[in-house]
Amino acid sequence: MTIVENYREVDFVVVEGRRPQLLVECKWADTDVDRGLRYLKARFPEAEAWQVSGTGSKDYLTPEGIRVSPALALLDRLI
Repeated sequence: MTIVENYREVDFVVVEGRRPQLLVECKWADTDVDRGLRYLKARFPEAEAWQVSGTGSKDYLTPEGIRVSPALALLDRLI
């Protein structure tokens, strides 16, 4: 599922009871945090937010509470 609100979207959303629980934006390499993900994290502050990359190596938490990491970090957490 993708949330599109005011033309802002993320790649994946896990929803429970019509409320987003997990927001995920996927990138190929390390980049700045996506503006759509920043917007949706502000709109749904209780949702966990991740920006993951396929080839990147950065791993940190932004002041807004968005986790930026290699995709394997999120996948390890999900299994």
